[in-house]
Amino acid sequence: MTRMRNKMLGMLTVMVAAALPLSATAAEEMTFASWGGAYQDGIRAAWMKPFTQETGIQITEDTNPVIARIKAMVDTHQVQWDVVTAGGASLMQGAQSGLFEKITPAMVDESNVLPAARNDYGVPSEIFSTVIGYSTKAFPNGGPKTFADFWDVKKFPGKRTLPDKPDTVLEAALLADGVAPADIYKTLDTKAGMDRALNKIRQIKPYVAMWWSSGAQPVQALGSGEVVMALGWNGRFQAGIDSGLPIAMSWSQSVAQVGYFMIVKGAPDKAQAIKFLNYIIRPEVQARFSKYVAYGPVTPKSIPLIDKSLQGRLPSTPDRLANAVFMNINWWAAHSLAAGEAYNTAMQ
Repeated sequence: MTRMRNKMLGMLTVMVAAALPLSATAAEEMTFASWGGAYQDGIRAAWMKPFTQETGIQITEDTNPVIARIKAMVDTHQVQWDVVTAGGASLMQGAQSGLFEKITPAMVDESNVLPAARNDYGVPSEIFSTVIGYSTKAFPNGGPKTFADFWDVKKFPGKRTLPDKPDTVLEAALLADGVAPADIYKTLDTKAGMDRALNKIRQIKPYVAMWWSSGAQPVQALGSGEVVMALGWNGRFQAGIDSGLPIAMSWSQSVAQVGYFMIVKGAPDKAQAIKFLNYIIRPEVQARFSKYVAYGPVTPKSIPLIDKSLQGRLPSTPDRLANAVFMNINWWAAHSLAAGEAYNTAMQ
C-alpha cells in the first residue's frame, strides 16, 4: 500500500513538474521597438502599461528600429520585433521592401481614423507637424506666421535653421512661393516645380546658420540665440516652451505628418500585435497620449476627450488641420532618393 502511494505521489510530482514549463510559456507577450526618449516614455505610459493591465499581454521594449535592422531580421528569418514605429517615409520604404504585414480591415478596425492618415501597411498612431518656431526675444511683438514670412528676411531679419533632409522643406518652400496647398505635389511632380522649390531654398540659404539633423537642435539653437527662427517639429518646440525657453510657434501654416505602428513580416507574436494595434486606435486610448507628448490623435472622436488646456498644443484639432498640408508619403516613397540628392546639392 505504501509502495503504491509513493508511486502515485511520484507520478503526480512528474506531472506537476511537466506542467510548470507549459504554464510559464502560456503567458502572452510581444516585443515593441520605437525610438526611445520622451516619445517612447509617452507610449509606455499612455498605451503599453494600460494595455498590459487590460489584456495581461506583457510587452518587451527595444529601440532604434531602423529599416536596415528590420530587413536583416526578415531576410534571415530571425524576427525579434513584433511592432515597430516609424514616420511615413520609412513606412513606405519598408512596405516596398516587403518588411511589414499588410493591415486588413479584418485585422484592425480603422473606421474612427482620419482617412488621410490611413495606410495598408501601418496603423496611424499620432499626428505631428512641421511648423515655424521663433524666438520671442528676437520678436517680442509677434513673429513669422506663414512660410512666406519665414522666407522674408527683410520683415523678419536674422539667422534661420532648416532640416538637413528635404521632406516638409520642399512643401514649405512652395507654399512660401505662393503655390496653393492642393497643388503642392502636382507642382513637385514636374521638373519646373522641383526647380522652383530648390531655387526658393537657395534664396534663403545665406541666412541658414545650420542644417539640423536632430529634432533637439533647432530648439537648442533658438534657446541659445544662434538663430531667430526654425522649421521643426511642434512636439520638440513645445518641450522647449515647457522647459522655459523663449520660444513660440506659428500654426498659420503647417505640414502634417503621421506616425505609424507596423507589424514586422514574420512577427513571432502577430496575434498579440494585432490586439495592441486595435487597442491604440480606440478614441479614449488615443486621447491619453497628449498628456505626455504634444502630438495629436489620429481619431477625431478623441479631441473632445482631451482636456481643453492640452488641446491648444496639438496639431490635429480641426482648426489646425484646416491650415495643414498632409505630407504625401506615396510621393516621397517614389521620389525620396532624387529629392534628397537635389536638396543636398542646394544646401552646398
